[in-house]
Order: sequence, then C-alpha cells, then structure tokens
Amino acid sequence: MKYKIDNIKKTEYKEVVDIWEASVRATHHFLKEEDIQYFKPLILNIYLDAVELKCVKNEEGRITGFLGVADQNLEMLFIHPDYRGKQIGKILLNYSIEKMNVKKVDVNEQNEQAVGFYKKCGFETKSRSELDSSGKPYPTLHMVLKN
Repeated sequence: MKYKIDNIKKTEYKEVVDIWEASVRATHHFLKEEDIQYFKPLILNIYLDAVELKCVKNEEGRITGFLGVADQNLEMLFIHPDYRGKQIGKILLNYSIEKMNVKKVDVNEQNEQAVGFYKKCGFETKSRSELDSSGKPYPTLHMVLKN
C-alpha cells in the first residue's frame, strides 16, 4: 500500500487525540491512568496547536498515524495500534527528517520499543533527564540524528 502524507485540520483534533490515547495505552505501560487523563486535554487544547502536524490516512480517509514537529524536534509520533508494524511510523519519521528538517527527539526511556525504533532509524542518545518535560518521574532520553 502507498501511503500519502497529509495535513491535519483542527476539525480532526479529536480523532488525533483518540489515536494518541490508543497508542499510549498500547505502548506506554509505565504511565498511570491519571497521567493519561492529565495529558489528554493538554494535547487537545495546547500541544496540537504548538506543532506542525502531518498524518497518514487509510483508504476510508481515517487517520492511522500522526506526527508533530517544532523547531527541528519531533515532538510527537503516534500510530494507531491497528496499524503498527505497517511502516507508517517509519514513513512519517522519514518525511519529518527529509521535509521538516527534524534532528532531535525526546523519548520516554521506559518506552523501549520507541527507543529501539529511533536507534534503528539513525538516532543516538545525547543526554538523559530524570523527569519528563512536565516534571513527572518518567526518565527521558534526548536523542539526535547522527550525521
């Protein structure tokens, strides 16, 4: 299947947050329920407007995965669990590197699948923080794209 990168409209934000939540529940087993509930309104009302958003849609026009970029930093990359393993993450990441000049990504250290994915795609860990960007106790790896 050929995937097309598309823009995300504000009217699609609810769908994007639903994908974020489904993806987080499938991959971020270390998060507590209250953390998911804490981040959900922030993503919908603040974070999505703070990044340049791109997505991949299926044949029915439904979003299957999305990314958000700000200042050469990949701020978010989430794939609906039903579409994991279908190269959508790699397609979106490559697009962000080639067209959006992404050079950095911050990854929860406990999300080992994501850490492995970024390493496989050419990123290396430059530093580590004990807390995430919200001050929560989830260690974060600061990764950069190798030249």
